[in-house]
Amino acid sequence: MKYKLISYRWLLSFLCLSNFCPSKNKDPLFWNTWAQHTLKNALTLQKLNQNTAKNLILFLGDGMGIPTVTAARILKGQLSGQSGEETQLEMDKFPFVALSKTYNTNAQVADSAGTATAYLCGVKANEGTVGVSAAAVRSQCNTTQGNEVTSILKWAKEAGKSVGIVTTTRVNHATPSAAYAHCVDRDWFSDGEMPAEAVQAGCKDIARQLFENIPNIDVIMGGGRKYMFPKNQSDVEYPGDKKHFGTRKDGRNLVEEWTNRMKNKVSSQYVWNKRELLSVNPNNVDYILGLFEPGDLPYNLERNTETDPSLTEMVEVAIKILRKNPRGFYLLVEGGRIDHGHHEGKAKQALHEAVEMDRAIGRAGLITSIYDTMTVVTADHSHMFNFGGYTPRGNTIFGLAPMLSDVDQKPFTAILYGNGPGFKVINGLRENVSTLDYQGTNYQAQSAVPLRMETHGGEDVAVFAKGPMAHLLHGVHEQNYIPHVMAYAACIGQNRDHCMSSGGASSLSPALPSLAALLTLTRLLC
Repeated sequence: MKYKLISYRWLLSFLCLSNFCPSKNKDPLFWNTWAQHTLKNALTLQKLNQNTAKNLILFLGDGMGIPTVTAARILKGQLSGQSGEETQLEMDKFPFVALSKTYNTNAQVADSAGTATAYLCGVKANEGTVGVSAAAVRSQCNTTQGNEVTSILKWAKEAGKSVGIVTTTRVNHATPSAAYAHCVDRDWFSDGEMPAEAVQAGCKDIARQLFENIPNIDVIMGGGRKYMFPKNQSDVEYPGDKKHFGTRKDGRNLVEEWTNRMKNKVSSQYVWNKRELLSVNPNNVDYILGLFEPGDLPYNLERNTETDPSLTEMVEVAIKILRKNPRGFYLLVEGGRIDHGHHEGKAKQALHEAVEMDRAIGRAGLITSIYDTMTVVTADHSHMFNFGGYTPRGNTIFGLAPMLSDVDQKPFTAILYGNGPGFKVINGLRENVSTLDYQGTNYQAQSAVPLRMETHGGEDVAVFAKGPMAHLLHGVHEQNYIPHVMAYAACIGQNRDHCMSSGGASSLSPALPSLAALLTLTRLLC
């Protein structure tokens, strides 16, 4: 009887958590029961998952700082009719959380290229550069050779795993490019964006490197079609729009080259719209190239649901293709337009992008196993985004604070940016937001400093982890630590000595550092 009473009380508390009986918020039993349940779950974490990770998934929310995570959580709840604060994102359910220090080797506030090199290649780098060490100088072609660094995607491929990249940006944008390219300038998308002297000196554009450096990446999905086609070639989806024409000066058609090369691999397919993607049978396709837009994919709120796949849909197809490999897979997934929404001061766009990425995380969790799949969710950097103003519980995340400014006696939204395009002054006074559609899709939230584009933030970002060896992500770490942990969990790259030769569980006793290693570390620290 006592057990049933406790069970009923827990069920009652769970229903209250779901907002069925909000009056229970006033009952100490509600909060105590919830906390005790959380405590019991926490105690189970003493049984660490020390399996070898067959699969590795990294979800990267570009620009998804901690304020963005919190606001996205509230939005997710409010979209389902709850007050929002008590909602759990999928990443909130991950048992281990750490903080990542995001600075670049030459920048206190980082960019997406140098950070991508850190969390993919395991070394910190200069801003604006991908897949090269800090010895390489941005835009100086002659500093590339000899300074290349390889990524965990390549380590996984060399270990016989299938590998994939899924992004809502261009597939040759900063985040995905660090997985395969070595380039001193993140903006060298094709040779059409490169200075002539860099091309003449032998530097390769990023789109070309996508197909040449690791020629058999199993899954590639995102935008960026125009960088794959000859200059002035019209786009298949927007044939009359010149801004979407091909950009390549070398006349190469990289999609055609990929298709021809893959003819020997009968299980390959190129797709450029949602219908083609969802018609793919993952059991019959081993290699897929999906380029769904000339540039970045549309914001999820503006996506044509008939022609443009969602991040969740792309992730599901990717995993179903990759998981056929008995040796497992590595998958990089980027929610890249969170960052773009913030840069434009469009918080609603940014937060809906974050909610969509969380939806993709949930779908990935349903079709993989926590016992053999390590999943990490993090961000490359934060933004000058925040929300406050003593808003009451359940206040719409895009709503007004419940007070007027005691300086100019005007209302203000809970969401504000430290800088950006939302700075507006009318007749020498701050704009009155109550006269605007401040909950509109493309409303630019007010900012303190006027800039055409809002900037990144410099604070630490969260790292959420679950699966084998997830407990190694704890405390505060340098960002470049992340791929080393993931490689250790999967017994790939330089992290294999601890692995049992027969497979299965990993040894808990890492080898003691050699004298040479200690001397090297001492030299580096001095």
